[in-house]
Amino acid sequence: MSLALSRWWRSRDERYWTAPIPSSPRLPSNDIPVSASLQAVGERPWWARALLLAGLIGALLGLSGCAAMLAPKNAAEFPPSSAIALSADSALGKIALISTPSPELSGFRLMPLGNYSLDTRLALAARAQRSLDVQYYHIQNDETGRLFLRALRDAAARGVRVRLLMDDLYTSGMDPLLLGLAATPNVEVRLFNPFCCAREHGQVTRYLASLSEWSRVNHRMHNKLFVADGAMAIVGGRNVANEYYLRGALDNFIDLDAFAMGHVVPELAAVFDDYWNSDPVYPLTSIARSGKSPDELRQYFEDATGPATTPLPPPLPANDVLGYGPVSEDLEAGRVGLIWGTAKVLADEPAKVMDDVILDSVTYNVLDEGRKARQELVISSPYLVPGKFTNQLLRELGQRKVRVQILTNSLASTDEPVVYTGYSRHRAMLLQHGVDLYELSSSRVQTNQRQSRFFGKSTARLHAKLVVIDRKTLFVGSMNLDPRSSDINTEMGLVIESPQLARELLRIIDIDRLQSAYRVRLDANGNCCEWLTIDETGEREMVLTKEPDATFWLQLKTLLLSPFVPEELL
Repeated sequence: MSLALSRWWRSRDERYWTAPIPSSPRLPSNDIPVSASLQAVGERPWWARALLLAGLIGALLGLSGCAAMLAPKNAAEFPPSSAIALSADSALGKIALISTPSPELSGFRLMPLGNYSLDTRLALAARAQRSLDVQYYHIQNDETGRLFLRALRDAAARGVRVRLLMDDLYTSGMDPLLLGLAATPNVEVRLFNPFCCAREHGQVTRYLASLSEWSRVNHRMHNKLFVADGAMAIVGGRNVANEYYLRGALDNFIDLDAFAMGHVVPELAAVFDDYWNSDPVYPLTSIARSGKSPDELRQYFEDATGPATTPLPPPLPANDVLGYGPVSEDLEAGRVGLIWGTAKVLADEPAKVMDDVILDSVTYNVLDEGRKARQELVISSPYLVPGKFTNQLLRELGQRKVRVQILTNSLASTDEPVVYTGYSRHRAMLLQHGVDLYELSSSRVQTNQRQSRFFGKSTARLHAKLVVIDRKTLFVGSMNLDPRSSDINTEMGLVIESPQLARELLRIIDIDRLQSAYRVRLDANGNCCEWLTIDETGEREMVLTKEPDATFWLQLKTLLLSPFVPEELL
């Protein structure tokens, strides 16, 4: 039970305590997730909160006795399918062939701005003519999520084959919406490692109702992939929700995706096929049920994603932090300017969720690439809980005098305070290994002129998972440096050989590392920690001895929870 409660408190990439209630007036009241109930609890006096939470937990525990195992898949409901290959017959295929200088090369454009990244996804969906293969850990039922799903529906209405694969963790309350999408001709929706029961009641209830299957449901698909017409792809760290695309009112993520063309795209499409046809994946219609007719489901989707609840994003700035304009403008012009190099795809096997022994993983391969560093290794990881092999690598690089720089979240900027407790246990060790350690400062992001115009008054939280090796090799993907990415969830990403692209990625990381982060060090007695920053004038260095920007209550909650957090689940 302690494992279930710890997983309740913390789930990667989303905050249960502040999850928004779907704003559509047409969504039924029983679609409101438990997270929204907990949010409402937080508005009451402390004694009322305690009583309500105790009652809620008791009610949820009662559900664990009615758990049912997930039924075997019916082969007739699960026909395999394959990616549609690149063809000059489609507009995107023609642009890709015209833009590619050599068939063995892959082209990339980094997308550090969320609004540019969303625009690229919508532009590809609008221009696709043959296929859209879409794989995400989390698609939120908010303005961005509904806009995204409607773009997929509109593509299907034009005759495009749409395959949508979602992890089932964050689909609570979304079954009617997803069934409405799946009722559209040319669309198929599948769920990775679905929950059997309590589908409408939120993550807490789902886990408690599935305790008999804990070893299965604890494993999730963390991949993020978008492939259009077998010609162009997007890979990176962003899920589909407001806060990943600079549309969050309170919080927004600093993240990064890579737009890709060329040799690497068929490999990415093959990864999608492996997951789509794998044992842990079930058709949505075999898991979720509805009494509505297909016509009623389609009308529900139309109403729920209409203009009243799905406003368009604001206009884009003229260029991003690298000076590039939107990819959509290049698509309109018929040729995309990219940086070209060689690349390989890293992807965990879908069966990772079923295997106790992991002989190969994205984490292992990224660390193996890092072992090749001779001068410098730069890492951005929002959730940093070094395991045995990470510690071994850092020790080895320190002995070889390789400079290692790591950027992660501070306690004030993280969306996962409990994960921060796992990181804080290793912080002194990282510094003793000679790591140059930086923690993102949300307050400094707001005073950083290059970023404040994008984040405004919202809290900036690091979410980018990036590695740069010797300024010539880089990794962009979904993998965090923590036990959950290494051993529990599936991950994917790209290793790219390109000095020019590596330099651009370092520029992006440095905006946060040098201008919007605290540098962490040991004090004069070798104890942890001190945080170095610059005062408001930008001229005087300040040394802080307590967790910067973190409230007393946040520090106290973290301190009290720390002894009860199983590090292997972080």
